[in-house]
Amino acid sequence: MFCHLKPVRRSCLEKIFPRWFLSSRALSGAEAVNALRPFYFAVHPDFFGQHPREREVNENSLKRLSVYLENLQKPGFKSLKPTQLTFYVRETEQNSSEGQEPFSTSGFRAVKFTLHTRDLLSTVLYILNSCSLSIEHIQSSNTNVRSQPLKEATRMSDRPIKWDKSYYYFTGFKDPHEDLEQVSRMETTLTSWLDNNGKSAIKKLRNSLPLRRELDRLKDDLSQQLQLSDIRWQRSWGIAHRCSQLHSLGRLAQHNLETLKNAKGCTIIFTDRSGMSAVGHVMLGTMDVHHHWTKLFERLPSYFDLQRRLMLLEDQISYLLGGIQVVYIEELQPVLTLEEYYSLLDVFYSRLVKNRIPFHPRSLRGLQMILNSDRYAPSLHELGHFNIPSLCDPANLQWFILTKAQQARDNMKRKEELKVIENELIQASTKKFSLEKFYKEPSVSSIQMVDCCKRLLEQSLPYLQGMHLCISHFYSVLQDGDLCIPWNWKDGEAIK
Repeated sequence: MFCHLKPVRRSCLEKIFPRWFLSSRALSGAEAVNALRPFYFAVHPDFFGQHPREREVNENSLKRLSVYLENLQKPGFKSLKPTQLTFYVRETEQNSSEGQEPFSTSGFRAVKFTLHTRDLLSTVLYILNSCSLSIEHIQSSNTNVRSQPLKEATRMSDRPIKWDKSYYYFTGFKDPHEDLEQVSRMETTLTSWLDNNGKSAIKKLRNSLPLRRELDRLKDDLSQQLQLSDIRWQRSWGIAHRCSQLHSLGRLAQHNLETLKNAKGCTIIFTDRSGMSAVGHVMLGTMDVHHHWTKLFERLPSYFDLQRRLMLLEDQISYLLGGIQVVYIEELQPVLTLEEYYSLLDVFYSRLVKNRIPFHPRSLRGLQMILNSDRYAPSLHELGHFNIPSLCDPANLQWFILTKAQQARDNMKRKEELKVIENELIQASTKKFSLEKFYKEPSVSSIQMVDCCKRLLEQSLPYLQGMHLCISHFYSVLQDGDLCIPWNWKDGEAIK
């Protein structure tokens, strides 16, 4: 009855996958990770330090991809829900071929694809081809691969197989198109997503309440004991993880209280490495042992001296550029240590002194600029500050700033107006939905937040009462019960 299906299916598969795939062995988990190295290199968040919004999108997508790959390797799995992912792919040597979608001036482009594969090998191939990355290294490393021309193995067809419904009825396989249609409706409808995830979030939030109270207590006690300005976290670690970090700092304070008091008046940030940040925050690397933390607190007086010299350098640059203020915006710039930022400023200052630009004194007062090490030309941010490369040509810099000065002032004025509206809408939303906490991720702009809040206020959403709501780029329920929804959420009938 089904003898005619096998040759037909193989013929269709050959249109999508290279012939060698059909006779190749399955990949192990380690081999899959190795095969995806070109992909990880092209999308790794660390390469998007100057682009926090794109960095966050890639971080979230990599987490979801990791879950998908782990589920594929679980014994006895039957089928997975189609998973739609978005990545910003950096321009590299192997994905800069002709005929692709053009890259932005920042050197990356957005790629969207939906995974509904059944094994690691087909998943890896689909990801690489979706991002226009070579799969030659997979062909050469597979022991059962037949030698084929590279041209045949470089890209899959974008047209998926669509079997007759009788095929799924008789074989027992799940129709992926039905899943895709359902996921499309669910993921793009706020009320449906809350219906499916609200109870789970409430349960997680209730379970986290004792730990949240413990976190607040530990934070207050340490802040008072060490006379700190604040304690913060760079990453979105869970409450239990944060409590553990504070306990660790508390134990250190018991044995080295006088040394730790060197941080009086500072903000402590738990992050990936120890040191002092560009804005003067004390960074405690979560992977470092107490010995490294102690050494850092001992060196704080010398850091304060370097910080004073850095501020003087900023003032000297400002004087040479007509009074424009040099600022460091944590949300929009890569995390730099104080030493790294001082070096960046020093290089820029030396170039200014060598190539003196004739700006009228104080003519640019009220304007702001951030300095970065990108190789790109100067630009004006939508928030009103100038992005200036440290190796920018002085003549071009003068022309750019003077021609964009008025637009920069207009953008800064609009930013302040938007901030007022944003705060008013946040307060109104918090009150209407009786939210315990309402916040946004740093990569969500004020314009996006305003648009999101205006539409939220038109809704009736009982699941939000007493919840912690975060405006993000994706739907998710965090491990401690925080609800994350995309700023551009949809409601009602999903648009396909």
